Amino acid sequence: MMLPRFYPIFDDAAWLDRALPLGVRLVQLRIKDRPDAELRAQVRRGLDHARSHGVTLVVNDHWQIAIDEGADWLHLGQEDLDQADLPAIRRAGLKLGISTHNHAELDRALALGPDYIALGPVYPTILKQMKWHQQGLDRVTEWKRLVGPIPLIAIGGMTVERAAGAFAAGADVVSAVTDITLNPDPEERMRDWLRVTA
Repeated sequence: MMLPRFYPIFDDAAWLDRALPLGVRLVQLRIKDRPDAELRAQVRRGLDHARSHGVTLVVNDHWQIAIDEGADWLHLGQEDLDQADLPAIRRAGLKLGISTHNHAELDRALALGPDYIALGPVYPTILKQMKWHQQGLDRVTEWKRLVGPIPLIAIGGMTVERAAGAFAAGADVVSAVTDITLNPDPEERMRDWLRVTA
């Protein structure tokens, strides 16, 4: 399965208004700490927007909302896996991406037959406090050898300037968050990303 090589992650559906007209084809909504009704409205808005642009939208974490709203893709972290109803997710036909940080988590993820594997943080990240140190590009190469044909996503501290190294190391897709959202000109930064991942 071929995924677009650029995978931005946003914490609000409003970002899709800015990203999708530029040509972003794969995007994740990762929304934390909002009331259920607001989460549902965000996911619904994001899915409507993505469908109107022919874009793949991945819902992070909120598996029941993803099922209820008819999403096609779900991303789960390791903690999310503990709470998620995996049989219900499979029955709903959702494609599944899973975060991994070490070999035990990778083994757990591979046993679930995921549609992609994410490895991070490849570089130090300011997005959230991580108990994991940076993985580095050698780990990207090792992970690609272990996951084989499953798409491998490099995430964590990724910038336009670091993208080529991640691809050379074996990543199929590079994911970015703060490199876009904290940039003084997010639109131009996304154009840069689309150029280097074309």
